[in-house]
Amino acid sequence: MNYSDILMAHFKHPKNQGEMQDASGVGEVGNPVCGDMMKIYIKVEKDKDGDDYIKDVKFQTLGCAAAIASTSMLTEMVKGIKLKDALKITREQIAEKLGGLPKEKIHCSILATEGLKKAIAQYRGETIEKTEEEKEVEGEHC
Repeated sequence: MNYSDILMAHFKHPKNQGEMQDASGVGEVGNPVCGDMMKIYIKVEKDKDGDDYIKDVKFQTLGCAAAIASTSMLTEMVKGIKLKDALKITREQIAEKLGGLPKEKIHCSILATEGLKKAIAQYRGETIEKTEEEKEVEGEHC
């Protein structure tokens, strides 16, 4: 694989990696074909205007370099922002911030965004079915 220096830095030295005991929400996603598994933890608080924002975020990822780097980058992108803005982050934005992802690895950034959506949904007391994007990656190989 031809990975960027940024992606390799996030793989070798992931940001915000670990478990969060007092998480407000946890999102778990995975690709049963390639074995990538992600768990994203968020700690939500209210800002001075009463809006929910992500005060802290952690992740645990079992997978390839692109999977680990994608979740690491996502956590850097969402820390400190409002939930409504975090939900707007796309797989393309993650890939761009990582200096690009090979076509066969784009599913890693999809899993990261889907894990975040599930963590936010759990915080809100909602359940979400698998999205079309998540179903799309289920059959992809790493």
